[in-house]
Amino acid sequence: MEEWIRQAERTAPPPVKSFAGFLRQDIDTVWAGLALDYSSGRVEGHVTRLKTLERQMYDRAGVPLLRKGILLAV
Repeated sequence: MEEWIRQAERTAPPPVKSFAGFLRQDIDTVWAGLALDYSSGRVEGHVTRLKTLERQMYDRAGVPLLRKGILLAV
């Protein structure tokens, strides 16, 4: 990983250089994300589902109906 970051910072196109710099700034978190079994996938799925429901109901109903839709979707 360190070698890839060094090479990317030296020779890669600007977007990849920027990404490599971002990885270097938070390298401990990157390694933890690769090494640990934890996942936020389930939470992200719920957030996506709720955002989709909110978009479907946007400007059609008030907060009470949105709340009922969310509670029924769970």
